[in-house]
Amino acid sequence: METHTQQNGHTPNGWDVPPEDHGHIPIIDFSPYSLLKGAVDEDQLQPLASRLVQAFSTVGFVYLRNHGIPAALVSQAFDSSSRFFELPEEVKTKYTLPLEKAMSHGWLHLERERVTTKRPPGIKECYDVRPQVATEKMWPSEEVPEFEQASLQLYDKCRQLSLRIIELMARGLNIQNVSHFLSLHDKIGTAANGTMMRILHYPPLPERVKPGQIRCAEHTDYGEITILFQDSVGGLEVQSCEGKYVPAPPIPNTVVVNIGDLMQRWTADKLASTMHRVLLPETEEGQKSHRRSIAFFVHPNKDTLISSLDGSNKYPPIKAGDYLDERLTSTYGGSKSEEKTVN
Repeated sequence: METHTQQNGHTPNGWDVPPEDHGHIPIIDFSPYSLLKGAVDEDQLQPLASRLVQAFSTVGFVYLRNHGIPAALVSQAFDSSSRFFELPEEVKTKYTLPLEKAMSHGWLHLERERVTTKRPPGIKECYDVRPQVATEKMWPSEEVPEFEQASLQLYDKCRQLSLRIIELMARGLNIQNVSHFLSLHDKIGTAANGTMMRILHYPPLPERVKPGQIRCAEHTDYGEITILFQDSVGGLEVQSCEGKYVPAPPIPNTVVVNIGDLMQRWTADKLASTMHRVLLPETEEGQKSHRRSIAFFVHPNKDTLISSLDGSNKYPPIKAGDYLDERLTSTYGGSKSEEKTVN
């Protein structure tokens, strides 16, 4: 995607252009449909929807500014998760995600996940939040009592924001019955929907790094959209339209949103699920740093039939739940308990 900056600091299509080069990832002002917005001006929604779909059909990634999720809530989630990740491994092990169960909730230890056979497992650990299956014993309430509440509050705000993004995508795609399309996501947070939040921790690098190992290998996401929060430590890179990887650094008070494989399939490849990765820091200071991110993987309800929205039948119809199971099985060799990670 090319961006041609005008003298007023905006592109002709209305995207804000940051002073840094973000590899053509646009920054979109989401204030017309912010979670903090009272009365919504319908006249402002269609232009916003068109900008989102244009970005998602080329780069596949956007930054959203003025989205309405309080920064204090994000900080609480990051800080409480840091206290969890700082616990001794024998304590965290009590909350290990049960690999024998599909759609599980809990902790995945360092270097547990491998998203490609071309690289060793990533240098990261994570905690998957699935309210639909989490019991009281699955939360580290004794060690980090604030962790559950902070995680669930952020999960719900992400749910609300994701529904607004999905509604705008439907408008931008000219889907006739927007309300019906939105209703296909009304079970987020229940067992009838595969949406989950993943809290990621990238620790300082070990003394020895395996050949080819990075923090998170090149991959695309499985689902419909992903909402990502980054702390101040960078490393995320996104593949540009020209096939080169470009930085997607943290920008204060924004979230990153990207298209996943299911949405690319659902739109018959109109929207782009883009490869991305998290590199190792190059500086000594960076190598000693902790990177934190929180990803909210959005899926439609499991019984939703995914068939080409444009009527082209480019891909055979499949239920959303079956699609997710197939992808997890192919990646994890029969284990359906994990979502492929990002960022």
